[in-house]
This record gives sequence, C-alpha cells and structure tokens, in this order.
Amino acid sequence: MDQGCYTALVTPFSGDVIDVEGLGRLVDFQIECGITGILAVGTTGESPTHSWDEHNQVTEEVAKKTRKAGCFCIAGTGSNNTREALAASAHAVEAGVDAVLLVDPYYNGPSSLEIRKEYIEPVAKAFPGVEVIPYVIPGRTGAQLLPEDLAILYQEFENVKTVKEATGSLDNMKRTRACCGPDYAIFSGDDSLTFEMMTNAQIKASGVISVTSNIAPAAVVEMVKNISAGNLDEAQNNMKALEPLFNLVTVSTTERTSCGEVVCRARNPLAFKTLMAILGMPSGGCRQPLGKMTQNGINVVLEAARSVQANNPEVFAPAARFFEVDIEERLNNPASWKDFVYDKY
Repeated sequence: MDQGCYTALVTPFSGDVIDVEGLGRLVDFQIECGITGILAVGTTGESPTHSWDEHNQVTEEVAKKTRKAGCFCIAGTGSNNTREALAASAHAVEAGVDAVLLVDPYYNGPSSLEIRKEYIEPVAKAFPGVEVIPYVIPGRTGAQLLPEDLAILYQEFENVKTVKEATGSLDNMKRTRACCGPDYAIFSGDDSLTFEMMTNAQIKASGVISVTSNIAPAAVVEMVKNISAGNLDEAQNNMKALEPLFNLVTVSTTERTSCGEVVCRARNPLAFKTLMAILGMPSGGCRQPLGKMTQNGINVVLEAARSVQANNPEVFAPAARFFEVDIEERLNNPASWKDFVYDKY
C-alpha cells in the first residue's frame, strides 16, 4: 500500500436491503475527492451483519468501480472462523481487489500465536499475490496480534507488510516499528491519532484508514498530504477543523430511564451513518443489533457538525456539491434526523 488516505467505507442500506445505487455514489464521491483507496465491507461497513452473498456483492461493486478509476481496493475478509476468511478472501481476489483486511478474530479469543499461525498464515499462503493486512483493534475484538508476531509474519511472507493499527496505544505502535523495521507500513485505524502516529519518529505511520473520510474525504486527504510533505502547521489546522468529527467515533451520553440513569454508548458506525443521513448522503440506518441514537446523542452529532460548518465550511463543501444538498438547511431541520432517533427508551 502506498502512503495516503484510505476510506473504511460504510455500507448504505435502503430499509434492510443494500442500497447498491447509493453505494456506487459513495464510491464515486470518494474517488472524485482524491482518496488513495477504499476499504469495502470492513467493520465500519457493518460486515458482521452482512450475509456472505451481500458481503461478496459489496466487494464486487467496489472493486469494479475502483479498478476503472485506478483506485486501490481493499476488501474486509476477516472473521472469527478461518474457513470463512479463506472463502471471503478467495472471492475478493477473484473480484480483483488489491488487498484483504483481516480483523483479529473476535469473541473466541485466540492468542497472538494462534492468530498468526491459524488465521493470518493460511490466508497469506493461499493468496501470495495479494497483500494481506492484519487489523489490530483489541477494544472491539478481545484479541490482539502482537508486534512480535507481526514481525514474524513480515519475515516469512512478502505479502504481509502492512498493519491497520487501532490499539490506541502509542507504546504498542512504537514496539511494532521497532520489531518490524523501517520499511514496514503502519496505518492509523484511529483518525484522531493520525497526526501523532505519522509525525512520531518512533512510529512513522504511512497514513490512515479513515472513518471520517466517509463524510469529508477531501479534508482528510489534505491533512495526510500535508503531514507527508512536512507542512505540519497546515496539517494541524486540518486536524483542528476535523476534530469535532473525529470525536464521533463513540458518542457517550447519560440517559434517564424508568429504572434510573444509564450510560449509552453509540459506537462506530452509528454516529457517522446518522450524520451522513442528516447531511443527505446515501446511508440509511444501521443493521440490528445497532439501531438509532438517543436525542442527547443526536444533539452531540449536530453540535459537532454545526461547529464544523460554522468554522470550516470547506469541510462539508464537497459533499454539498456532489450530493446537491444544502448543509445549513439539513443541520437545522428536524425532519433530517427524525427517523434516526428513538422516541423513548
């Protein structure tokens, strides 16, 4: 993978069916805004709630469009079942993707040794002509492929030379760099840490696989380009403009129920898909068991988006032009979010 900005693309739905037309428009929007590559059916794309037929359909659609545009394509093919990961990877390779992304196996909790030997290695051996990218996100999976095992994979397989790093631990990232050496590619899986990861001499990340770029691809691309070019003042200005959106990965609110107060955590991709729908982009809701947001959660999303629009309207301008929407009107019209909030809870 080249240095740059890659989008972890959401999957748009119409009702409970994949919105194929909307998916195509989202891909076209990303390509028009200069994105380096697109990740189809990653966890941001709600891969756990896709049937494998749907999963393959999305991969095929994204691979077809990116191939025509000369845009790098990654398919999320990870599972907590190696046989499924192999089957999904085989389909993705047949569809013409450039790389596959393997999230650490969730719930069944293999050790790092097992993840390496019983999960990544079988895929890397089966598809030597395609890049295999481990995705390390222990906060969501309860498992973690460690830097030492990443280094062993890198030594043994020419096609395992990149990691999507979402541990949130700078120490872990530094250890990955120390173990894997200067030519290994570390990509940020956490938008808010991208600047630190790319500028820290002990990490030297190559870019980001971004959630925020679903909504603001041009702004995230500009930030990554500025960091890569050493234009750090400009990059910090980019970061400041995007920061309200970075904070939407998890929206935590305190809600009052008939049995007392509880903390409600709206986790990715719920807030981003909600904002996309508010802005008039193809999105639809999330698939169950994800659902809607509380009114307090919607207020957090609206406050963030209104702040961006007021202070840095250039962030949303490409979406306004491409999807032909009035951002100001949609951010202040309750009809834009009425279908994405619980009436009671």
